Amino acid sequence: MPLSRKLAAEALGTAILVFFACGVATLSFGKGFRFSGLLPNSAGILATALAFGLVLMGLIYAIGAVSGCHVNPAVTIGALVAGRLTFIEAIGYWVAQFIGGIVGALALWGVFSGSPMYSRTKTGLGADGYGSASMTHLGMGHAFLIEVIMTAVFIFVILSVTHKLGTAVAAGVAIGFTLTFIHLIGIPLTGTSVNPARSLGPALVVGGESLKQVWLFIVAPLIGGVVGALAHIGVYGRSHDEVETAV
Repeated sequence: MPLSRKLAAEALGTAILVFFACGVATLSFGKGFRFSGLLPNSAGILATALAFGLVLMGLIYAIGAVSGCHVNPAVTIGALVAGRLTFIEAIGYWVAQFIGGIVGALALWGVFSGSPMYSRTKTGLGADGYGSASMTHLGMGHAFLIEVIMTAVFIFVILSVTHKLGTAVAAGVAIGFTLTFIHLIGIPLTGTSVNPARSLGPALVVGGESLKQVWLFIVAPLIGGVVGALAHIGVYGRSHDEVETAV
C-alpha cells in the first residue's frame, strides 16, 4: 500500500475519531448545553467511553487494512519501538494524525458554533485537563502518571492482539473495548487522552487553560506508548510477523 494512502487514511481516521468522540464528550459535559445538564456524570462518562471505543472499533475495520488504523501518535510510537514501522513512516503517521486531529476539532467547532447554547471558551470541545480542569481536581503529577499507565495498557493490548499469535478478526473488538474501559476510569481523572492528536486538536481550538495544559497529554501518552511496547516485547519478543490490520 503506498505511503500516501496510509497517511490519508490516518488523517481521515483521526479526524473522524475527534469529531464524533469529542463531540459526545462535549455534549455530555460541556457547560451551556441543556443536554449535558440532563445527564448525571455517570451517564455522561459511559456515553463518552462508549463513543471513543465504538468509533475506534469501526475505524479499525474500515481503514485497518490500509494503514493499520493507528489514528494515535502513541500507537505509532509503540509500533515503532516494536519494530513494525520505520522511523520515516512514523514521522509521516504523526504529521497525518495531528493534522487529522486539528481538522476534526475545527469541523466539530464549526458545527457546534451554530448553536446559541455553545460557547467555545465556556462549553469547550472535550479537551483534557488536570487540577481545576479535572472532574476530580487531580494534580499534575498524578495526571501524568495515570496517562502513562492508561496509554501503556492500551498499547500493550493493541500490540498483543495484533501479534501473529493473536486473532486478527477479533482485534478491533478487543481494542475498541479496551479504549472504552480506559475511558471509564480516565474521564473523571483527566478526561482521558491516551492520544496526543485527540488532545491537541480540541486544545488548539479552545485555547486558554486547555492549551496551556496540553503538553502533558502529548508527552505522557508518548511515554506510555514506549512503556506499553517494551512490555509487549518482554512478553512476546520482537517480531516482524504481526498481522497487517489494526497495527
